[in-house]
Amino acid sequence: MPMVSPKRVDLLVHSAAQLATCAGPGPKRGLAMRDVGLLATAAVAITDGRIVDLGASATLRARYTAAEEIDATAMLICPGFVDPHTHVVYAGDRVDEFELRIQGATYLEIAAAGGGIASTMRSTRAASLADLVDQTRPRLDALLRNGTTTAEAKTGYGLDRDTELRQLQATAILDQLHPIDLIPTFLGAHALPPEYRGQADAYIDLVIEQMLPAALDWYTNSHFATAQTPFFVDVFCEQGAFDLAQSRRVLAAAHALGLPLKAHVDEFSSLGGVRMALELGATSLDHLDVTTAEDIALLAQSAAIAVVIPTVTFNLGGVHFANARALIDAGAAVALTTDINPGSAPCPSMPLAMAIACRYQHLTPAEALYAATLNAAHAIGLGDRIGSLEIGKQADLLIIDAPDYRHLAYRFGENLVGQVVKRGRVVHL
Repeated sequence: MPMVSPKRVDLLVHSAAQLATCAGPGPKRGLAMRDVGLLATAAVAITDGRIVDLGASATLRARYTAAEEIDATAMLICPGFVDPHTHVVYAGDRVDEFELRIQGATYLEIAAAGGGIASTMRSTRAASLADLVDQTRPRLDALLRNGTTTAEAKTGYGLDRDTELRQLQATAILDQLHPIDLIPTFLGAHALPPEYRGQADAYIDLVIEQMLPAALDWYTNSHFATAQTPFFVDVFCEQGAFDLAQSRRVLAAAHALGLPLKAHVDEFSSLGGVRMALELGATSLDHLDVTTAEDIALLAQSAAIAVVIPTVTFNLGGVHFANARALIDAGAAVALTTDINPGSAPCPSMPLAMAIACRYQHLTPAEALYAATLNAAHAIGLGDRIGSLEIGKQADLLIIDAPDYRHLAYRFGENLVGQVVKRGRVVHL
């Protein structure tokens, strides 16, 4: 028999103690979240930015030669983290409010006094496009260092047409400049701007009649549309933000335009947002801190992803976390996020979100890993492209300085991410 010559690939990562595939089909639910698809002494082969093979290291090393090799001995290979809910594009900070909260002020009290989202709105309105890009890029660097390879990015700190569009423009520029893939979301209905105080319905008219069409026009002419990257519309359905009827108007208008939906619901109060957003076919429902048992059952029966946000509760000094354990046990597809933003969660670390979720929301390390990868990818409509290590998928993966995936949640206060591979290219050492 003639010898078969090894095939040439661009990158071969080999000899890993573990490879966690987090393979689909997904999203994962229930007991399926306990099995992360482990391979021992494993390797992954990559060409043209995609995974072409994975399996036993000895087999792949005999099967392929590579332009570049990475020896992952005693390390873990896992999918790059997907952060499905962020407010990463903004200007300024809210460190003064951090001190106020330590002294007893609540999030809602600070917002009522003109702080909170309104404070970031003022800084973001004053920022130029270049300012927004320059201030956001270091935050994306921090996300990348902590293993995030794809992140959703919301507007919502402009609260007027021009600044909301400027946030979208900054997102597009950063998506092209930075290794992290960004998924744009329009969140014009994030808070009521001060010039519309007492006129929430009029502001919703503005969002629907002027801001949303302008945002859709921007998207249609952007590289995101060309790449078939989803463009979501979100709303903050909450006391002090927008009530159920107002939130429904925004999401229904977006749905009529054919745009996929997200919704901030049940962070502080349950207004019926879960049922409303599910009726409109939302891709994800996010926060869910006070979601009722009845609505947990509805989520479990739906295709929507339940995105829980332990970093916010932790940062606000709270003890009432979203009942992620009940959501998983009921059969809901659960995802995790950092919710990186200047006020309620100035956190770039998905591993920290995993660590908090395991300790306070009683996820197992396997469930937390799925929630930070494959399920999170489905929360932004990209579960068929990213979020797991499978042949044909985009080669976004992490090399972790630990031999076992459980260390990602077990250890905290250090960054175990050794190298980041994005679209088959090492982007962080």
